[in-house]
Amino acid sequence: MSGSIAMQDWPYLAKYQEENAKLQLPKPDENRVVFLGDSITEFWSKEQPLFFQNKSYINRGISGQTTPQMLLRFRADVIALNPKIVVILAGGNDIAGNTGLASIEMITNNIFSMIELAQVHRIKVILCSVLPANFFYWNPKEKPADRIIELNAILKNYAFSKKIPFVDYYSAMVDEQKGLKTIFSEDRVHPNKAGYEIMSPLIEKTIQHTINNL
Repeated sequence: MSGSIAMQDWPYLAKYQEENAKLQLPKPDENRVVFLGDSITEFWSKEQPLFFQNKSYINRGISGQTTPQMLLRFRADVIALNPKIVVILAGGNDIAGNTGLASIEMITNNIFSMIELAQVHRIKVILCSVLPANFFYWNPKEKPADRIIELNAILKNYAFSKKIPFVDYYSAMVDEQKGLKTIFSEDRVHPNKAGYEIMSPLIEKTIQHTINNL
């Protein structure tokens, strides 16, 4: 994507436009789930394709994205697809400064706005913790570990107060240095196949529990 086009389509609404247009309305008994996020969500389909096969799971992750970008495309990439559930995993790239400096309050405001949009449209939300990271290879000056801990604490408390399911990937994947365990990642940020194999049963259990309570 050229720089000029990227500036015109800041939230990358065009990325899934054709795929969204081809999607049929879900059948009455279909439990469609949309996964919204950044590269950790987008790469899930590549690292662990079987997780998404033969299920009504739709991956709408976009590498590098921040929460304001996701909020802008939430209607097109989530609401318009008529899911019963949306899984939100977001905030790491905000801390990395991908689209400029972002306070924890700015990040959580965007995530809470997405949740409220989903709820207005009767879409159940599953909120996920940001994965551990103590280093961003594309922004090595940033020291993200403690900010991720702070963000996750706020998200967990919000989810508890609103009775929203919360999936804690962080605790299952963190090492002694507040980073992502090396067995789960080659670059200290993105999960490898072993990392996704930790994440998959955690989210699957929560999805099934949510479906059972629809």
